[in-house]
Amino acid sequence: QVQLVESGGGLVQPGGSLKLSCAVSARVSPMGWYRQAPGKQRELVATISSFGGTNYADSVKGRFTISRDNAKNTVYLEMNTLKPEDTAVYYCNAGGTMWYAGMYWGQGTQVTVSS
Repeated sequence: QVQLVESGGGLVQPGGSLKLSCAVSARVSPMGWYRQAPGKQRELVATISSFGGTNYADSVKGRFTISRDNAKNTVYLEMNTLKPEDTAVYYCNAGGTMWYAGMYWGQGTQVTVSS
């Protein structure tokens, strides 16, 4: 059983930054971040392959950066120029493809962008 543990969420003002981390109990690829806002479906934010290839949702391109440290089995999501519409629960995911989620999910971490 692969376990994923997220950290780094919180409350930030519009235009601010946050960095999420996800520690994984085993090396699994690809890794990804998804988010779910109230009343909306869960959506892909970004994914990263074992070799560092990335895929981003159009809504976050140029603002978010996904990265991974294979030695630590950790994936990161650096979020800049945050907007109120980025408010959601962010979930770490593993074992899917670069475009679809796999079966392993973290517990989620809340990101709230508000003044």
